[in-house]
Amino acid sequence: MMNLGIPAGFSGVSLRKAVSALVVATAAVTAGCGGAAAQQAAKQLFGRASLPTVSAPASYGFYSKGCVAGAVAMPVDGPTWQVMRLERNRRWGHPKLISLLQKLSREAVQDGWPGLLIGDISQPRGGPMLSGHASHQIGLDADIWLTPMPNRRLSVAERANMSAVSMLKKNSLYVDPKKWSPARGKLLARAASYPEVQRIFVHPGIKKAMCDTYGASHANDYWMNKLRPYWGHYYHFHVRLFCQDGSPGCKPQQSTGSGNGCGKSLAWWFTSEPWAPKKPKSGKKPAKPHVVTLNDLPKACAAVLEAPAPADASLVTLTAGYDPEMARATAVPVPALSRMAASRLPVIPPIPAKRPN
Repeated sequence: MMNLGIPAGFSGVSLRKAVSALVVATAAVTAGCGGAAAQQAAKQLFGRASLPTVSAPASYGFYSKGCVAGAVAMPVDGPTWQVMRLERNRRWGHPKLISLLQKLSREAVQDGWPGLLIGDISQPRGGPMLSGHASHQIGLDADIWLTPMPNRRLSVAERANMSAVSMLKKNSLYVDPKKWSPARGKLLARAASYPEVQRIFVHPGIKKAMCDTYGASHANDYWMNKLRPYWGHYYHFHVRLFCQDGSPGCKPQQSTGSGNGCGKSLAWWFTSEPWAPKKPKSGKKPAKPHVVTLNDLPKACAAVLEAPAPADASLVTLTAGYDPEMARATAVPVPALSRMAASRLPVIPPIPAKRPN
């Protein structure tokens, strides 16, 4: 039996109390965090966290300004999915999101889709990312490629360099019928059908294609209104879950409303207005972009940054053998904020090797 360094006679109840006390103590120290660490760009602090906390899962703040505790990892490979861009270490999310992605992958295969290629989810403790996203901060967002999973295991290099395929005609806002397919429409319909899903971002051209296929029947309105047209999202779709139970500090997004979203609001995207660059105001210098610091995030995020981590990523990867109690039993301290702030370089975690048989 593996020696976890737990004293003899130390019960599970005592262990839980000890871990809880450690988290509370950390929160007390960091809640009033000031000085250099608090003023450091938050993306530098959260970008250096290579492992999540071992506390109960909770999202803090809004999707584009917050963090997540108790995240778990999407396994690199599954029978019906593969995770892309492993070097980014963005395969972490709230357990409910990771479970839903696995469920979607299985049911999509039953619908005839070959399997999911999973893009960015969140960093181990959420928060602002070093590059690429404004959201994905509270463990409830995930990108799924519209490129089908191949029938072989991709190498690490292929996952880093392979490009997803745009669904649009060249120099057009409309989907290319040679690329778009009914199977992709069924995949989106399946994803939007889950009650946990709050909205799904897609390119306006993809939304129009879905309206052309499914918009005539009001029976589809309950999930069609979750498909929200937005810039980008022409090679992937972005799934967003509602705030989950146990996360009173999670700030919900406004409702997607009623109807199917195929009317005037969609037509606007096919005018010049959404795509016209904003004209600078005469006589005014462009404002410098605001650098989000730890002080800009919910207060709980300081405690999330310094909360204990599991001994190894495998202990917090959502597989059939996942045991949160085991992860908490192996909790180890993480560097203090002052030391994390000293370096601007992200920690690059080891890339998983081939999965065992």
